[in-house]
Amino acid sequence: MRNIKMTIKYDGSRYKGFQRLKDTDMTIQGKIENVLSKMTNESIEIIGSGRTDMGVHANGQVANFKTNSELSIKKMHDYLYEYLPEDIVIINMEEVDDRFHSRYNAKSKIYLYKIDNNKYHDPFLRKYTTHVEKKLDLELMREASKYLIGEHDFTSFASSKSKKKSNVREIHSIEIKEHHNLVEIYVHGNGFLYNMVRIIVGALLDVGSHRKTPQDIKEMLELKDRSKASDTAPSKGLILHKVNY
Repeated sequence: MRNIKMTIKYDGSRYKGFQRLKDTDMTIQGKIENVLSKMTNESIEIIGSGRTDMGVHANGQVANFKTNSELSIKKMHDYLYEYLPEDIVIINMEEVDDRFHSRYNAKSKIYLYKIDNNKYHDPFLRKYTTHVEKKLDLELMREASKYLIGEHDFTSFASSKSKKKSNVREIHSIEIKEHHNLVEIYVHGNGFLYNMVRIIVGALLDVGSHRKTPQDIKEMLELKDRSKASDTAPSKGLILHKVNY
């Protein structure tokens, strides 16, 4: 039995998320598994590093699967490139140790959130950015983000649907960049709760728009109450950027 690791890039716009669902075949996992199963003539199940929600994209999602197929990595890669939809691309494949597990072995992840901060939205970016017309105060957002760095209970920044036993996570860094009014927020952490990055971005957008202060972010964190935090930012601006092992 071989263990194959894949790095996947996808446009999540038309999908119901990464995780396979019983009532639809419009998931990233489902599309990849269907192609792999036909290729190997086996029932293949892939293990992703994590789930991405409906409409969320990925530059570097990682998954692995087990197979008895003797096909070369190159033939597998070529087959996937030919038969997967154009909005899902396997950018790297390699055979790895049998013990490798995409989710359990992940040490940290980097998410990227993109904001179009021009007065008028760019129609070519509309599926991959959230448009904010009002000029954002990036320095104030950077000041607010400092309160989120480190290990905290992120209950206020997790969807009420989150079912994790513990809401304690560690944020290693939050970096905010801007170029030609395109704002990029990189959030690097050891793990993330359901909707956590999008709620963090929602809070930072409130600060950048002067609806809240950096101190308010600190208080949100301390209250450990989802109802006291900001709205969840739209999914279309979010990208799973990189998984570190």
